[in-house]
Amino acid sequence: MKKTILLLSSLLILNSCVVSTAAKVVKGAVNVSYKAVKGTVNGISWAVSKAKGKIDEDRLDGTWKVVGVYKGSFEDFTNDQNPESSFTSDCTESFDQIIFKAKKSKFKPVHCSSEKEDWVKYSMEFGKNPLTKEKENYIEYNSNNYISVIDVNNKTMVLEGNVMPKLAFSGAKLYLLEKVR
Repeated sequence: MKKTILLLSSLLILNSCVVSTAAKVVKGAVNVSYKAVKGTVNGISWAVSKAKGKIDEDRLDGTWKVVGVYKGSFEDFTNDQNPESSFTSDCTESFDQIIFKAKKSKFKPVHCSSEKEDWVKYSMEFGKNPLTKEKENYIEYNSNNYISVIDVNNKTMVLEGNVMPKLAFSGAKLYLLEKVR
């Protein structure tokens, strides 16, 4: 009889611990997802926080399609209550893209998939960006031009700076890119 009571009370305590822990995990996941995502463009979420630490340059490799543009800085974006993308493309049957070749440290911004642009040599650094004076991941090209790499994963990348010269004339500063290949 004592064994049965001891077994039942142990089971009850263990069960309440598991439920309590599971509830904390779910609540934590909801808080993290709320802080990590602020807006959606074409079904793709904009990352709100900058990457913590150095980003491996190989993650940039590939062709990236421009799917969203924010007319303002990353700081403006994080403070905006409704950060909708104002991006409309001039391209009818193609798209604006950026091609990175990380092994050769070069990239090419391409308007409407024309492939007519020249390759630009770059170096990716993690440290104090001379333009923003903040410690971050950034790309330096043509000796005094800088692009901040806000975040990059296997599906999306967020860049800040003069990424696409044609779009920069309209005030575009923050770019959401989706990996094509």
